[in-house]
Amino acid sequence: METVETISALRERVRGWRDQHVALVPTMGNLHAGHMSLLAAAQAAAERTIVSVFVNPLQFGPQEDFARYPRTLERDAHALRLAGCDLLFVPAVAEVYPSGEPATRVQVRGLSEALEGRVRPGHFDGVATIVAKLLIMASPDVAVFGEKDFQQLLIVRRLVADLGLPVRILGAPIARDADGVALSSRNQYLSAAERRRAPRLYRTLADIAATLRGAPADEAARAVLEQRGTDALTEAGFRVDYIAIRDAEELCEPRAAGRPLVVLGAAWLGTTRLIDNVRVTP
Repeated sequence: METVETISALRERVRGWRDQHVALVPTMGNLHAGHMSLLAAAQAAAERTIVSVFVNPLQFGPQEDFARYPRTLERDAHALRLAGCDLLFVPAVAEVYPSGEPATRVQVRGLSEALEGRVRPGHFDGVATIVAKLLIMASPDVAVFGEKDFQQLLIVRRLVADLGLPVRILGAPIARDADGVALSSRNQYLSAAERRRAPRLYRTLADIAATLRGAPADEAARAVLEQRGTDALTEAGFRVDYIAIRDAEELCEPRAAGRPLVVLGAAWLGTTRLIDNVRVTP
């Protein structure tokens, strides 16, 4: 595996693979088994794989954890090398944003404004901007994103469709610990007691999904399920940002019977914010 730090070096390596399919896995580093599952999906979809490690300042709010976000590049590179990654792209902030705060940002209206977008204003503008830049920089045939960040995945797909970018966006299933907790770099912020409570988020979403599979609910019934889930998590010591039942393709309020749904949740345990989702197929 080779490591490059500049856009010009990245493009030079990709040009050398012109007759092969290339997959990109964008990450912020501090890699865990969930990230490695994204790499495995990329390797199954393409002949060459690139992993980017870049902690993107544009997607962090003023009171969020940009400064303390774990940076473990040496360990990450070792794991990627063992897993057979072809190229690691590790640009500096000045390489990605040479003029500092960029005058141009990418905004995906509608999808970006609900749920995570409501709680974290501007977050998805930062995500869409860096994803667009990485796709332009690397020109992959495929890019792999985890389904844990479900709203982000839909936003990236819309971005690619609206801009006509020649890349296929592949969603990879959520990687979980044995107790159901979705793997995340931020899980390491949890205290031992908080980590023991953390599975309640997944169980709550899964319970709502099971109820929906058993009997599709109208608007009033969905509101009851969302409130019941919020109350259960609050009683368990979480501070809930949202529990929401949404259309799995458009992230809107469900409008028609028979369409796939997704149950999404975001909640705090102490100073750690957890997100998760469970799909509901018709």
